[in-house]
Amino acid sequence: MNSELDIITTRWWLIRHAPVINAAEKRLSGQNDVPADVSDVERFACVAGRLPSGAVWITSHLQRTRQTAQALQDAGAEKAEPLAEPGFAEQAFGAWTGLTWAEIGDLGEAAQAFWDAPAAVTPPPSGDFASESFADVCTRVTEKLEYLAEQYAGRDIVCVAHAGSIRAAIAHALGVSPENALALEVQNTHLTRIDHVTTGLRAQRGGSWRVVGFNMI
Repeated sequence: MNSELDIITTRWWLIRHAPVINAAEKRLSGQNDVPADVSDVERFACVAGRLPSGAVWITSHLQRTRQTAQALQDAGAEKAEPLAEPGFAEQAFGAWTGLTWAEIGDLGEAAQAFWDAPAAVTPPPSGDFASESFADVCTRVTEKLEYLAEQYAGRDIVCVAHAGSIRAAIAHALGVSPENALALEVQNTHLTRIDHVTTGLRAQRGGSWRVVGFNMI
């Protein structure tokens, strides 16, 4: 039984999903449920060899994260049924979903407002896709990180997510602004580690966070 003085570390193993199909077009996938290219077996084996056993597995609700998790397990990571958590989804880009940044740049005032404050501005809404700012992403990811760090205190958590949600997680761990977090380039199928450290299994929510590694292997 843990005492109030026990140091409890919850280790997060964050992995950005494999590249989407036709990634060279550089279109904003956002929350469009596009598939991933999981053909790089050697890459998955490299990452799988670094992942812990006995971990809780989490993906977003989008298929590219589920496909990546399956590819990692097929390549040697311990098999576990991932929990689908929409809180770790990519940013919702509304009417800009599926466009390139060059195409967005041609849209006039709305695009200019976004470039002026890219973390705070919400893209135009769409009937097909939700829309949110990157600051909104940071809020929802922070809530899930804190909640799950308490639910699975002391465990390893493998989370296959997206560039936006991993940036948001690092922003929370470092205590930096959403604007500063946008400077982070999160690479596909690379591993990022953050830890949550607290004392006592049911101690105050929060504790402290630290970044162990970014874009590893």
